[in-house]
Amino acid sequence: MSSRAAGAAAGVGSRTAVVTGASRGIGFAVASALVSCNIRVALVARTADALAHAAKSLGPAAHPVVADLRDADAVHSALAEIEAWAGLPDILVSCAGVFDVAPIGTFSPEALAATLDSNLIGPFRLVHAYAPRMRVRGSGHVVTVGSVADRVAYAGNAAYASSKFGARALHEVLRTELRGSGVRVSLVSPGPVDTTIWDPIDPDNRPGFPRREQMLAASDIAEAVRWVVTQPTRVNVDELRLTHQ
Repeated sequence: MSSRAAGAAAGVGSRTAVVTGASRGIGFAVASALVSCNIRVALVARTADALAHAAKSLGPAAHPVVADLRDADAVHSALAEIEAWAGLPDILVSCAGVFDVAPIGTFSPEALAATLDSNLIGPFRLVHAYAPRMRVRGSGHVVTVGSVADRVAYAGNAAYASSKFGARALHEVLRTELRGSGVRVSLVSPGPVDTTIWDPIDPDNRPGFPRREQMLAASDIAEAVRWVVTQPTRVNVDELRLTHQ
């Protein structure tokens, strides 16, 4: 019995997704929303214990895959594990990333490179592996979770904005290359989202930052992603922007 048939027999759907950064925050919320739509989800993240707990909480439709997207060998192993579990996925949602704030003069080139590796090169590794095969199959959906920082410059955001502007550019190139192929490409671009990524910054007590009560919830972004990937196949949501009311 194929992995997809086995999943259907176990009472979960035949559509599959890969969600990165899925052990917490936006990634976990997205994985949860997709599972609620009867979609099987490979949860990808770096921390094994947190990932195992996240997968257990979502039930048999969730499969944990430990991988650091900055490590090409780890990504290769993760791809093999995902394929053994569910074959070529129908949906790829890139949520993983890091957020460091510092003025350009105090942010080292090495730290910039590390941010780009996490937020841009890591997601590219998955797109590079999946997009050509989705094109051959004639179906699939690549979703990038961006940020208001993918189009607006903020002080202290040299590294994060560089990575997110790059992610937007990658999305736009991919959309251009895959238009009409049957593979959909979407950018979900939210304003500030209240997750643990803000804990080191403490925005409530730091001038110039939005208060956490003024931020979106991770579930808001998850609901947006769920809506994007459940549109009729003739519909491509090129970009969806979310802001707090």
